[in-house]
Amino acid sequence: MSVRFGVDIFLEKVSAYSGIRFGFVTNHAATTSFYQPSRAALLAAGFKIFRLFSPEHGLDTIGEDGKLMSNGIDEFTGLPVISLYGDKLGPALDDIGDLDAILLDLPDIGSRFYTYLWTLTYVMESCSQHRKPLIILDRPNPISGNLRLAEGPMLDETSCSSFIGRWNMPLRHSCTLGELATYWKSERFPHLQLEVIRSEGWHRLSFQQDWQQSFIPASPAMTSLEAALLYPGLGLLEATNLSEGRGTAAPFKIAGAPWMKTKLLVECFNQLALPGLVLRSITFTPAGGKYRDELCHGVMFHVTDREIFRPVLAALLFIKMVKDMHPDHFQWAPYPTHVNPTGENHLDLLTGIPKATLLFEKSWEVFNEIIPPLLSVEEWHDRIKPYLLY
Repeated sequence: MSVRFGVDIFLEKVSAYSGIRFGFVTNHAATTSFYQPSRAALLAAGFKIFRLFSPEHGLDTIGEDGKLMSNGIDEFTGLPVISLYGDKLGPALDDIGDLDAILLDLPDIGSRFYTYLWTLTYVMESCSQHRKPLIILDRPNPISGNLRLAEGPMLDETSCSSFIGRWNMPLRHSCTLGELATYWKSERFPHLQLEVIRSEGWHRLSFQQDWQQSFIPASPAMTSLEAALLYPGLGLLEATNLSEGRGTAAPFKIAGAPWMKTKLLVECFNQLALPGLVLRSITFTPAGGKYRDELCHGVMFHVTDREIFRPVLAALLFIKMVKDMHPDHFQWAPYPTHVNPTGENHLDLLTGIPKATLLFEKSWEVFNEIIPPLLSVEEWHDRIKPYLLY
């Protein structure tokens, strides 16, 4: 499959934007289809970019999860960099007042609590308020745009709105950033001047390795397509005292703790025969994150069929099973970040469900009855369908 990203298409339009002063929201994982950093390709083509804006993890994508990122200078281009994960989440008038338009090219991975999509919303808000056109250089969803694979829960805005889930949408959304922006313009920013430069050649049922063999890490722990496939589920482990694999070579593909009884856990979980998934026992010693330098007994998640695998369902069942099997060890845990310094109620913010821990107090049988309706997103299909671009 031959796919060209929005930036590839935009590079051919340089003459139409002669003299336009751009600000550019991007990071080092945003590249052309030939792996050239988008900002370098645009500058080389003659686009006039005067300022860069970076999301969580910084322009270089290596900043630690949840840590404040400061302003700086891009060593690659020499341009000033304004952090949108520092003292503000969206550009201020002083940042964009002298610019004619804002470009945005960010590599989303298809999960509601991956923060680049919420940086997009704050950029939309700022551009709408200050009457600056916004041009999104769209790119495919690496874990596919198949709406049949979208999973809830839908986020409860009244009590669970945060920077890891601002508005009502599924946990796995099956859209591109351009599609989400088109939807949000209609629903929330009707006066925003928005243009989406679509990718070409992408079929929404396809996955990243169908069009590009080498996965570019989008952040320090997002290092492979399989990690991206598992992340909408295993990201929930942040709210527990289980390691989610940070500090290892397989973040979001493994889970464990020094006290985990993996043999029985793997046997029982594999007996569930969840579509497209197999677990196996492993040991690992994280170099960072939870249980740093401690031997952990854990499991590795193997996605055997990405077209039927349901990561949120799998993770919820896994957490429930671990909790039930280890009542003296399993705990819910805070997850302090720059945008949530106390880290409290992290499971609520991740799932979008108020008092989400109470679900796990139910019996196994009741839990299994409750979860499937929570993950159903038929309403999302109907709501987003008019805004799909592919």
